[in-house]
Amino acid sequence: MPVADVPCRRRRRTMRPTHPGYVSYSFGPGPLTPAVRALIVLNVAGYLLALVVPTLSLWLGLVPALVFERWWFWQPVTYMFLHGGLFHLLFNMLALWMFGVDLERRWGTRFFARFYFVSGLGAAATTLLASLLPFGFSQEMYASVTVGASGAIYGLLVAFAMMYPDRPIYLYMLFPIPARVFVLIIGAVSFLSSVSEARGGVAHAAHLGGLVAGYLYLAGRRGGILSMVRSQWLRWRLARMRRRFDVHEGGRKDQRGPWVH
Repeated sequence: MPVADVPCRRRRRTMRPTHPGYVSYSFGPGPLTPAVRALIVLNVAGYLLALVVPTLSLWLGLVPALVFERWWFWQPVTYMFLHGGLFHLLFNMLALWMFGVDLERRWGTRFFARFYFVSGLGAAATTLLASLLPFGFSQEMYASVTVGASGAIYGLLVAFAMMYPDRPIYLYMLFPIPARVFVLIIGAVSFLSSVSEARGGVAHAAHLGGLVAGYLYLAGRRGGILSMVRSQWLRWRLARMRRRFDVHEGGRKDQRGPWVH
């Protein structure tokens, strides 16, 4: 075989995937990552156990009355692994796979798992605080059971929008919109629902709590909110020192030099 034929054949092999007729199809972010797989297994197991032993929903779900009066402090964690129905479970696990895999690949398993629980705990804290408000739905909520991973999923949504703001998300599987716009829409819907509906608005308030908790956690680690607060505090201190010591930037007309004390 002539030596000149070898690079030609290699070149044809490498050009084959980029041929105009070559089409590749893919759905979703790919195989499950370790934390996402473990969370799906735990959620499915919790759902099946609750079907076999219905009283588990009372013990492991989030009931503000039991948390405040009987000190059942495990409930703000365990409620995330129970669901109210099959479709509730399926939609949450689908969202966990769709948005969680890319985030875990980018962050690593340990940070991803920590962020997931921070968002879920933020949703639980919102539920507990909402049950203490002086409104009619608060009394009903105080003794009701809240279950589901939706609060943590909303935290993943806002994290996905912060990491991949221009990644298209298909609203109702039909309309592609950027991730940052999608999160703004669902955040606005959750907020408006939480202030306009009665019992259903409580669940939306928990969703909003998970979304806000996830945003604050990421912004704090990036230095966003902390840097903003620190910057405003330093500006206030500097302005106070200028007034105290009569400091004038640029100097006065009757003095020389840039600063006059």
